[in-house]
Amino acid sequence: MDALDLLLNRRSVAKLSHPAPCGEVLNNILQAGLRSPDHGGLTPWRFVISQGDGLQKLADILVSAATQANADASVIEKVSNAPFRAPMVITVIANTKPHPKVPEFEQYLSAGCAVQAMQMAAVAQGFQGFWRSGTWMFDQHVEKAFGVEGKDKIVGFLYLGTADCVEAKAPVRELDKFVEYL
Repeated sequence: MDALDLLLNRRSVAKLSHPAPCGEVLNNILQAGLRSPDHGGLTPWRFVISQGDGLQKLADILVSAATQANADASVIEKVSNAPFRAPMVITVIANTKPHPKVPEFEQYLSAGCAVQAMQMAAVAQGFQGFWRSGTWMFDQHVEKAFGVEGKDKIVGFLYLGTADCVEAKAPVRELDKFVEYL
């Protein structure tokens, strides 16, 4: 796939099924994440892959957090099913490190770039995915389950699999609404 075509037509695909990326394809996805911009060479990321039984473990973490937050039964049901929207979920964590020239904010951005790079690497190899955020990535119980400490943060859940729908066209946006020149 042409790199420019990939970037200009990027879309999240929310209906995913088996198979998930594996082997060399998965390694390429992870390596792409490791190539995100990294001022100071801090490698401020950590990736946790959930697939197979790991999806149930992720669901259990989310249900436990929702239960402890006294969420409605409908929310608990929703989070119990959330990980199963794809055959693989990669939780991306900004694993920040103290540095005099690289603030935490920049390290969070770097981890976010890792998510984008991994999604694009998946698409380039024939898979699809979507980047999920939301309440639960900020929940202290979810953070604890993933060993998130100090200033570290979960920056998202990257759902990956095979498209199970016809992919919608990317919207065309007018540059003059978003771009200005000094």
